[in-house]
Amino acid sequence: MAFRLLLVMAVLLFCMATQVSSDSNIQDHETQVVKGANRRLLPYLNCDELCNSRCRLHSRPNVCTRACGTCCVRCKCVPPGTSGNREACGRCYTDMTTHGNRLKCP
Repeated sequence: MAFRLLLVMAVLLFCMATQVSSDSNIQDHETQVVKGANRRLLPYLNCDELCNSRCRLHSRPNVCTRACGTCCVRCKCVPPGTSGNREACGRCYTDMTTHGNRLKCP
């Protein structure tokens, strides 16, 4: 019986320690408040820098950077690398289309 009580106490102590460390990690990152009906804290994402690095080798870098910026703001993600890897950002990034029904995000 004492062993079970000791085991339960150890598990609870471990859970409390991981919760405290994850809270401190959240506070370390910059956050921004989204205004509107459902306000929430979102991690800050430097879309300009990420999109410039993604579109630097594109044949039309200005068009690529503009489209990438729109996708970054809406989806809160920019895929790694200079091309491909679009699935790393999920359906928001891969399914966004233009008015002409072409893929929007580079």
